[in-house]
Amino acid sequence: MNQGVFDIAIIGGGINGCGIARDAAGRGLSVFLAEQRDLASGTSSASTKLIHGGLRYLEHREFGLVRESLMEREVLWAMAPHIIWPLRFVLPHHRALRPAWLIRLGLFLYDHLGGRRLLPASRTLDLRRDAAGAPLKDAFTRAFEYSDCWVDDARLVVLTAMDAARLGAEIRVRTEVLSATRADGLWRVEVRDRETGVRRTVAARVLVNAAGPWVSQVLDHRVGLKTRAHARLVKGSHIVVPRLFDHDRAYIFQNADQRVVFAIPYQDDFTLIGTTDVDFEGDPATVAISDAEVAYLCASASDYFQVPVTPESVAWSYSGIRPLYDDGGAAAQEITRDYVLDLQGGGDAPAVLNIFGGKITTYRHLAEEALDKLRPHLPAMGGPWTRGSHLPGGDFDPRGFAALAGDLTTAFPALDPGLLRRLARAYGTRAREILDGAAGAADLGRHFGAGLYAREVAYLVRREWAVSAEDILWRRTKLGLRLSPDRVRALDAWLAEQRSRASDPAA
Repeated sequence: MNQGVFDIAIIGGGINGCGIARDAAGRGLSVFLAEQRDLASGTSSASTKLIHGGLRYLEHREFGLVRESLMEREVLWAMAPHIIWPLRFVLPHHRALRPAWLIRLGLFLYDHLGGRRLLPASRTLDLRRDAAGAPLKDAFTRAFEYSDCWVDDARLVVLTAMDAARLGAEIRVRTEVLSATRADGLWRVEVRDRETGVRRTVAARVLVNAAGPWVSQVLDHRVGLKTRAHARLVKGSHIVVPRLFDHDRAYIFQNADQRVVFAIPYQDDFTLIGTTDVDFEGDPATVAISDAEVAYLCASASDYFQVPVTPESVAWSYSGIRPLYDDGGAAAQEITRDYVLDLQGGGDAPAVLNIFGGKITTYRHLAEEALDKLRPHLPAMGGPWTRGSHLPGGDFDPRGFAALAGDLTTAFPALDPGLLRRLARAYGTRAREILDGAAGAADLGRHFGAGLYAREVAYLVRREWAVSAEDILWRRTKLGLRLSPDRVRALDAWLAEQRSRASDPAA
């Protein structure tokens, strides 16, 4: 543990905070990161799970953002091919909305703006013959198909934090920042461990406020500084329903309100539908989907699918708050998704960098730009390095996942192939650390249901900062969709028992 002065103290364990921590640690800087809850417990686990350019942003003339995002798709895919992979999107042509020529023009730009190398180009589909037309209403006879990527968003955050820690960053979860004050040319950051109540003061040369939806609140009430930049909080909600179609492609549906809604294969047996754009006021920790949002998403999907989607069919829902930069846009869907890096300080006043906006797709590039801005305050830092790097478990060819899963099946023939595939998807090459020496399921320890064994749970506690059943079932995995409340309680009780044993020297 660094007992001296850190180069950077970061507030927030979402994708931007962890991305900056990893990049900075890899440049030789000492890093302290405090997250008040669990990693990715806010906005970063509540996305639509896409690494994408944002086709609809072309209509808002955000060509720079789209180009940057498109360029990042294959970079991120290569960094973590176990949790990021290509996904084809089917856009049915709705004659009453955008004309076909406009969609073709947009897809031409989408194909060519971002230096696409491995992802296939867009094409036109005849829905009367293509399997993608089977679940749709007969009125839709033509569609356009293009490429983007899927991501397990919460795992992306955790793997980024793991690599930051490997490089020397100190990652503290469930650690609340009480105050950050300037003194003697440094930041003095007082933090409190929310589990033990223990307080600590950390000294740092630079402060990064990556608190997501809490960015303005932290600035006003923890740091005590004012800035002209402000966050506009916009809620995005999603619903998950039983699987609506049999193929492995996703849909993007146009709506009369000029928004789009995605319908995406999810966890094998489900379909993810989202998202909404609703201005939000209040505590981001209390965010939840509204009945109106459920009705909106059900109606949007039902406009296209033959079988209606109803509120009664919703198996799960989630909501997140996007801390968008307030550019004065009139409607929530018109606000820029680009990020703003607000830097204050200089001379005798240590710098603070506030992160507004951004999206998961551009987190790596955001981290590079953030450190470029901080270079005058930390001149000894090294240069950019994350392009071409790998996140934990991602050190294999991005097109080689099937081979990785096959190798595990060969190495552990007595284990269920479905379990091995899930572990390969979640942990990549590190799945072997969980499975090492297992001749059968009995060697994996207690079974909590849905293929979750004590070996995996122990790995998540030991390596990935997991503490509770919620951490494990909804962020490290999505097995919460498959476990009953009784099984969830049993997992929490087992975790509490393990913590008690670990803290008792006589145990």
